[in-house]
Amino acid sequence: MILNIKHSPILTCGTTLFPGLRTMSTAFELKQRLPDSFSHYIPRIPERDNSQVQFTYDERRRKALEEVDEASFSVFHVKACLVAGVGFFTCAYDIFAIGIAETMIGLVYSPDSTGKLPYEQELGLKVSTQVGIFFGQLLFGWLADAVGRKKMYGFELMIVILGTLAQACAGGGRSVNIIALLSTWRFVMGIGIGADYPLSAVITSEFSPKRVRGRMMTAVFAMQGFGNFAAALVALIVTKAFQPQLIAGINTLQDRNGLLDTIDRCWRLLIGLGAVPGCIALFCRLTIPETPRFTMDVERNVEQAVQDVATFLTTGKYNVDPDAVIRRADAPKASWANFKHYFGQWKNFKLLFGMAYAWFALDVPFHTLGLNSLGLLRPLHFIPKGCSDYNLEHSRDIMLEASKGNLILAAGGLIPGYWATFFLIDSWGRKPIQIMGFIVLTVIFLVMGGAWKTLHDSTPGGNALVFLYCMANFFQNFGPNTTTFIVPGEAFPTRYRATAHGICAAAGKLGAILSQVIFSVLSHHFNKNESKSCNVSDPDQFVQYMIFVFAFFTLTGAAATLLIEETKGRTLEDISNERQDGFISEGAGPLELASDLGADETNDSYQRIHSGGM
Repeated sequence: MILNIKHSPILTCGTTLFPGLRTMSTAFELKQRLPDSFSHYIPRIPERDNSQVQFTYDERRRKALEEVDEASFSVFHVKACLVAGVGFFTCAYDIFAIGIAETMIGLVYSPDSTGKLPYEQELGLKVSTQVGIFFGQLLFGWLADAVGRKKMYGFELMIVILGTLAQACAGGGRSVNIIALLSTWRFVMGIGIGADYPLSAVITSEFSPKRVRGRMMTAVFAMQGFGNFAAALVALIVTKAFQPQLIAGINTLQDRNGLLDTIDRCWRLLIGLGAVPGCIALFCRLTIPETPRFTMDVERNVEQAVQDVATFLTTGKYNVDPDAVIRRADAPKASWANFKHYFGQWKNFKLLFGMAYAWFALDVPFHTLGLNSLGLLRPLHFIPKGCSDYNLEHSRDIMLEASKGNLILAAGGLIPGYWATFFLIDSWGRKPIQIMGFIVLTVIFLVMGGAWKTLHDSTPGGNALVFLYCMANFFQNFGPNTTTFIVPGEAFPTRYRATAHGICAAAGKLGAILSQVIFSVLSHHFNKNESKSCNVSDPDQFVQYMIFVFAFFTLTGAAATLLIEETKGRTLEDISNERQDGFISEGAGPLELASDLGADETNDSYQRIHSGGM
């Protein structure tokens, strides 16, 4: 029998002299920690018999996870969505703002005064961010599983803020090319943006009650649409704010430098303002608690996880006692051998492959359409075609129409699509929405490609083309763009969840990189004579070919979705394909302190835990 002396005078005396002991609950544990000179005050108690413990660690773990899964939607859940969502808003703003800013940068820094950057420089500006995102998703997905979600959350936002402000302040010189400098900082920013994908997805899913998990994750991801919309809105506001200077500069083109300075201010403001929401969200991200699933399954600290669940579900707050004594549970540990064993099973590998390829197939059209606003607004009749229109004399019109066009496309398709998913994700399910979205996109792209010439050559046809484009945006988001973010954040064990999400997201970015390179090369090939002649029959014909390619990828994305399991209404542990009975057991290792107060710094277990090792 265990004698509980938690409130005894002896324990009170002990905690006064030795603060690191105040959370102990048995005389046996107390005697282990006190020096020999004090041990004669402690009654002789037989060592604990684990068979007599009423609730095992495994039972306590399952009970705590049940509390999380069945919890009522509370202020804490709202805060978690807002904290993750504002960061996602910032990342989306920074990604898609370059589609408009590149137009302004071309007007200022075009080497041959054509108003457009060479396609190599334009490609560098756009693809550098995607390359950074690719590496950020892989690196921080792994770090989130190895070190912890909380330790990484906020750090990635600092990288985004640094990269954003550095772009806004970048300057050129005789030995420094400003486009190369901007591309470098966009790569750095991309690393932080990439980190946000697995971190925000996994943190939101691991805190969410199972019945609203889809809606919570959709609410976070939907901020991508608002970030895209905000980038176009800020571009429009900035252009309007500087309109008097733009008009004055255009009317007196002799003052060419004054007009260039005005446009230069416009794109710097557009890029730099993207750091503002990130700064707002930073503090909240640094104070968000560690997820109880990571605390239990990876850190193997069941006591702390149970306390966290009880605390944040009732008060919405988070508290860690640095003097708490903890005993590590025995649980499956992440390792390369265990990773190969888990994903070497077909039932697990097919999920990873299906999710990764579906994301790849989606990002080919999604980022090609989103990052090439100028090239796509011309065939959609938002911006007049013809080489003579792309010069400083028409700079104000180009900037205004590019901003308005992006606003219409975002409001007409992107944002409504996210919220259609929000309302139906937990009733229809993830898999039906993803398959439906891919199939509808395939049909839309085939219609757009097949009727391209008819739609492209007339004003009514142009209006129909805009409608189809908005519908494509709608079904991207009421479909695979949202679900490919959600499902990898729900699947797989806790010890690999962020890593697997990072792999799937990086597969998507690989598709975005390849499609952007191909788009730029084709655009250059079909438009290479535009600066020499205004009589090119159809400089936008390559877009028609790209749309047919999009249809192929969306069709294969629908096929890949068949490999994915439905996750609606299921617990994360059930989706992980691992048996949960006896998943963890009470460890036999030494007691440890949550801080280094009174701890033996040479203790191998202590050093391993506090160095973030596994």
